[in-house]
Amino acid sequence: MALVHDWLTGMRGGERCLEVFCELFPEAPLFTLLHVPGSVSPVIERRRVITSFIQRLPGAVSRYRQYLPLFPAAVRGFDLSGFDLVISLSHSVAKAVQRPADALHICYCFSPMRYVWDLYDDYFGPRAPRLTRWTMPPVAAALRAWDRRTGGVDVFLAISHHIAERIRRVYGRGADVIHPPVDVARFRPAARVDDFYLVVSALVPYKRVDLAVAAAGRLGRRLVVVGTGPEERRLRASAGAAVQFLGWRSDAEVADLYARCRAVLFPAVEDFGIVPLEAAAAGRPTIALGRGGALETMVDVHASDAPPTAVFFTEQTEAALADAILTFERAAHRFEPAALRARAEEFDLPVFRRRIADYVDLRWGEFLARRAC
Repeated sequence: MALVHDWLTGMRGGERCLEVFCELFPEAPLFTLLHVPGSVSPVIERRRVITSFIQRLPGAVSRYRQYLPLFPAAVRGFDLSGFDLVISLSHSVAKAVQRPADALHICYCFSPMRYVWDLYDDYFGPRAPRLTRWTMPPVAAALRAWDRRTGGVDVFLAISHHIAERIRRVYGRGADVIHPPVDVARFRPAARVDDFYLVVSALVPYKRVDLAVAAAGRLGRRLVVVGTGPEERRLRASAGAAVQFLGWRSDAEVADLYARCRAVLFPAVEDFGIVPLEAAAAGRPTIALGRGGALETMVDVHASDAPPTAVFFTEQTEAALADAILTFERAAHRFEPAALRARAEEFDLPVFRRRIADYVDLRWGEFLARRAC
């Protein structure tokens, strides 16, 4: 069998899922557009990694997204002849790898290509460079037409019901759902909580970290931001003295910050959203926009059927987030670290590993039965 992943440039949520697939299928080679050595975990780094021609293009290591129009050709260039099972983990083009005619292709889909569908304006809208705004419309149209061609995927497996619906809307295909994992063992509740709110996020437009910065400033609350990205300069310029930017931090440092914060601020529409579950594993609640994947993992403070893990707000505005922070502060006594951690354990790594192994076994057995007919 073969594994296919979009690119290997850091350990984010997709790479933590990939790590489990690597553990389940230790002999499978890994095909990817680009690999920055040392950027992912040892479990992945030890794999035989086959890269595309993107790897050899000038500046690809730091500016690979500029080669987006070339990604379809790059993934189509992989030779998977001889493999009878292909598993792609895709938020961009990995799903389009050409599998042999007599092979089974399961795609664990993080999302249809975000840049050209739901998040086009975030990447190429008013804040993008003028040349990009002028040149992207025909490129995006071509990519959307290409992205709709999913005949090489036999089975879609989505990371959330939110993404399963997007797959249905964009591709006209059904999808099963297995939520990604949170490594609960990485986190421990703290003995005391400090007086700050926390954001853990890439600093890119669609994450809407600007709302967290603005709401903290409006209320005079201390905010700690972990993450880097192209929005960092703009966010720093708009932030008050109570906002601290830490850049990227180690897993251990982030786990400590989760455990000591009052709550995590989560103002984005996320495909799944691992951050609220990591916070819950550390015994801390989340103040989240009530859309997307967070609705599938978190329990709102106004719910009556389970211990709360979050405060949801419905409008993606500074005022709505500020109001939600005040709501949380009035109800902070209702959030119990043990209940928060118990919620995270429902999505723990062993649960994910078992579900994926069972799912692949099921689909492989069905495939062999069809092939024998």
